[in-house]
Amino acid sequence: MAKPFKNPVDKMSPETQTRARAKTEAVLKEMPLHELRNARNLTQQQIAESMNIKQAAVSRLEHRTEMYIRTLSRFIASMDGSLDIIANFPDVSVRISKFGDLDPKRDFQ
Repeated sequence: MAKPFKNPVDKMSPETQTRARAKTEAVLKEMPLHELRNARNLTQQQIAESMNIKQAAVSRLEHRTEMYIRTLSRFIASMDGSLDIIANFPDVSVRISKFGDLDPKRDFQ
């Protein structure tokens, strides 16, 4: 008979569990596009179909260091998300509203 699986987190002290949760949250707040796509359980082919482009183009997008905001907005929209541009300053964070009127459904350029 197989032994029941015990969650390793159950063996951690409450302090260690708190640190682990904080580290997990920090990692999830910043990740490359391909990791974000994987975390959303989506394939490059699914993104390509949603954006009406080829899978190879999705691969290239995921590895770019620069891209148009509209392209990034469409990529995020293909995962059922939305893109906000935030400018962070020492005393305040400001959402840049000019980009709010971009239509992520517009044809890929």
